[in-house]
Amino acid sequence: MKKIKLNILTASSFFIVMTVLSCNDSNQKQTSVTSKDVIFPKGKEVTNGNFKGSAFLTMLMQSDTLYNIQIGNVTFEPGARTKWHYHKGGQILLVTKGRGYYQEKGKQKEIIQKGDVVKCPPNIIHWHGASSKDTLVHVAISPNTDKGSVVWLEHVSDAAYNK
Repeated sequence: MKKIKLNILTASSFFIVMTVLSCNDSNQKQTSVTSKDVIFPKGKEVTNGNFKGSAFLTMLMQSDTLYNIQIGNVTFEPGARTKWHYHKGGQILLVTKGRGYYQEKGKQKEIIQKGDVVKCPPNIIHWHGASSKDTLVHVAISPNTDKGSVVWLEHVSDAAYNK
């Protein structure tokens, strides 16, 4: 029974993402897009202290009790990155532009780029962000939000980022 529920959640999540991606951007009235290859508006700068450098967020879907999923489009300017953090319900990143990094605690930093899909397992400490020379844009999908929200930890040091 659990496997069926997971498949339904996965199928529902895929359907939601595809629906959002197929929306006609001429109906968008948010921040103007400066590049033809950007799918969603850049959004507003994140100022909550959970990022280092300039990062921007457009929420595409807020979590609710029906879907238990949150979807946001995040733009990282060169050198910008998240703090170390984890998601109780996991996270999926769909990289739509640029080049950057993803690293799980205790593992090597990985290069991520346009077209990559990154699965961040539940309760695994990680960070992600742009390379020092490139902008990175990804759609962040946080499923299973009924298990709890993201837990923010310490900043990624410059030494760890540059390693």
